[in-house]
Amino acid sequence: MKAAVLGHPVQHSLSPILHNAAYLNLGLDHSYEAIDLQPDNLKSFLQGLDDSWMGLSLTMPLKEVAFEFVESISSTALLTRSINTLVLANGIQADNTDVYGIQSAVLESGGSQIDSVAIIGSGATARSSIVAAFNLGANSVKVISRNQVSSKECAKIAEELGITFESESLESTDWHLSDLVINTTPAGAADGLCDAIEQAHGLLLDVVYAPWPTRLAHTWQELGARACSGHLMLLHQAGQQVHLMTGEQAPLEAMRAALENALNIQ
Repeated sequence: MKAAVLGHPVQHSLSPILHNAAYLNLGLDHSYEAIDLQPDNLKSFLQGLDDSWMGLSLTMPLKEVAFEFVESISSTALLTRSINTLVLANGIQADNTDVYGIQSAVLESGGSQIDSVAIIGSGATARSSIVAAFNLGANSVKVISRNQVSSKECAKIAEELGITFESESLESTDWHLSDLVINTTPAGAADGLCDAIEQAHGLLLDVVYAPWPTRLAHTWQELGARACSGHLMLLHQAGQQVHLMTGEQAPLEAMRAALENALNIQ
């Protein structure tokens, strides 16, 4: 059976390393590759799949455009308005494992007693972060972003969940005092925030994992607080995808070893 990650650009993706390590450990004769695909070509790609395909991972810019091509959608994908997983059984079933990946990364890193969460950015990963924050027990969420349109989408999710929501500018001065901070922006995008951080006590999850530590993570650690790399989110969301696509429990430690080897994590 075959699976793949689709997106543009996608050549940097570590998903093939994770999924193929899982198949090898489980003794499954499956394969997983990275395929560069633009949004305009998603429909024809899906229509051309045969019975040898079992699932697809979606990365940007496909997470939001896949909705019109699927037969069923999980409640998590509907709530976040983001799809990162297509299971090709009984039609095309859409799901979102980013939420699971975020909350699992936080829990593995010792995140507990989380009441307040600050999220840097307001895109698809930020929307998943709001749901993960709710699942972790948060009662309030701040989104720090310049994009007011996407911030309003985040606000809708918080309203649906019944948690307090604030949208703040990048000049906000107290976001770093939250119990949990999640940076969902690309590498380097949050660097400008570092000079204004004078104290930190909560956990930082930076979805960036290479290079590590990011400037934000380095600043956080210099202030004596904990920071965890986005490779943990990547690991756990991929593990959930393996489970959804194969029906098997993901061999997380084998996947972790392969990922850490690829990232040269000692």
